[in-house]
Amino acid sequence: MKPTRFFAYAAAIVLIAAGAIWYIIDNYYEQQSAMQAQSADEVVMYKNPGCECCTAWGDHMEEAGFTVTEKPTDQIAGIKADLGVPYNMGSCHTALVDGYVVEGHVPVKEVKKLLEERPDAIGLAVPGMPVGSPGMEQGNRTDPYDVILFDGQGTRDTYASY
Repeated sequence: MKPTRFFAYAAAIVLIAAGAIWYIIDNYYEQQSAMQAQSADEVVMYKNPGCECCTAWGDHMEEAGFTVTEKPTDQIAGIKADLGVPYNMGSCHTALVDGYVVEGHVPVKEVKKLLEERPDAIGLAVPGMPVGSPGMEQGNRTDPYDVILFDGQGTRDTYASY
C-alpha cells in the first residue's frame, strides 16, 4: 500500500472515530443535564417522531399535573441503552422523571408511588405496548400487564399488575 493511501485511510478513521466520540459525549451530557434540571413534576419524554400513543401517554401525565416535554428522536434505542433500560423492557418511548426512568405506558399512579417511595432503582417499565395501558386505550378492551421496577444489577420486580 502506498504511504499516501495509508495516511488517507488513517485520517478517515480518525475523523470517523472523533465524530462518534463527539456524538456519544454530547448525547450523554444532554441526558445528564435533562435529568438534573428536572423538578418532581417535570417529565422529559424521548419518543419516535410521529408516535401518537406516546403523545397520548404524555397527555395522561399532564392530566395528573405533570409538565411534559416531548423530544422526538431517531436515536431512541441509543437513549434507552444510555439510560440503562434493559432490552426486553423496551417500549415506544422513554421518559425521565425526577431522576428516574419511566419506560413505556406506565400509569401515573405508579409514577407518583415511585416518586413517593424513592426506591434504589433505575425506574419503571411497562414492556411493549399493552392495550388498555395509558395511551393505548381501545374502547373497553384491556390486556393484562405488569409494571416492572428495574435496577442496574438486573433485578426486576413486579411493582403493580393491571
